Amino acid sequence: MRKTATKQSGKIPAQPGPREVASVQPGVPSAAESVIPGAGPSTRPGERATVRLRDAGPDDAPRYAPEWLELREGPDAAARAADLLDPLRIRLANLPGKAGLVIHDLGCGTGSMGRWLAPRLDGPQHWVLHDRDPYLLHFAAVASPRSAADGSRVTVETRRGDVGLLTPDALAGASLVTASALLDVLTREEIDTLAAACTGAGCPALLTLSVAGRVELTPADPLDEEIANAFNAHQRRGGLLGPDAVTVACEAFSERGATVRLHPSAWRLGPAESALTAQWLRGWVGAAVEERPELKERAERYLQDRLEACRAGELKVVVHHSDLLALSRPTGGAS
Repeated sequence: MRKTATKQSGKIPAQPGPREVASVQPGVPSAAESVIPGAGPSTRPGERATVRLRDAGPDDAPRYAPEWLELREGPDAAARAADLLDPLRIRLANLPGKAGLVIHDLGCGTGSMGRWLAPRLDGPQHWVLHDRDPYLLHFAAVASPRSAADGSRVTVETRRGDVGLLTPDALAGASLVTASALLDVLTREEIDTLAAACTGAGCPALLTLSVAGRVELTPADPLDEEIANAFNAHQRRGGLLGPDAVTVACEAFSERGATVRLHPSAWRLGPAESALTAQWLRGWVGAAVEERPELKERAERYLQDRLEACRAGELKVVVHHSDLLALSRPTGGAS
């Protein structure tokens, strides 16, 4: 899931060397083209989210291609729930000390969360970027914002790590934990670990763009619901929570005394987002067929029809997500 250009444009630096992924070409891909890594099901059994560490060689392909993360950055930014920022700002304003904010971004990918959030918060900020892919960490650091909403300095550091091993000690001194499109690729145990670490450190968490398991396509097709159900089942493979993740996270944080707020954060894709829509469609249908191979023949016709409608500017898609703000009981005298 996730061209050298200026930081202002939000573009991603080119990926170097043997791991370079072919760029997305203008227009809508055909049904026969391969899915950008991250847009569809993994090519390897047991492959996990980008925050998971695993043994890998120097030429090991990334789980999320920068091209996928670049395609989705604009719709992600438009979808995130800005209504959750005011209660977050109030909490951050009441933190003890005046040294600035320390923000841990889990599974940071190319750093889109920081590019969205840092310019919306006042005061000096130090972002700690976590990901298992060193290339994505490099991109995130290079393309990170350099100033906050009030012009204060923003600095970054990178860490390669595993959310499943996160502890309150690892978050000592943290002002905020953030993540984007992360919860739905975690297990119940990993979400419990995340909630325990944040609440143990008295640290609020802003966790955005978790899939809700609902998709609306216009015009509708009789196969929409069947594909959606198969995709949701694929999301739950191997104990991952998929569309159940937000409910589980709400329970995990609430049980530990946090105040939890939810807000919808849907992608709304039209003709202007045709490249993203095409990649998303091919990944969505591909995961459904991987889960239910008997759908293959009907799904291929369905995908071709949908891609043709996308190319013609006739397709609109709403992909529902949820944003979660968990305000843990503060420690160290914060109110």
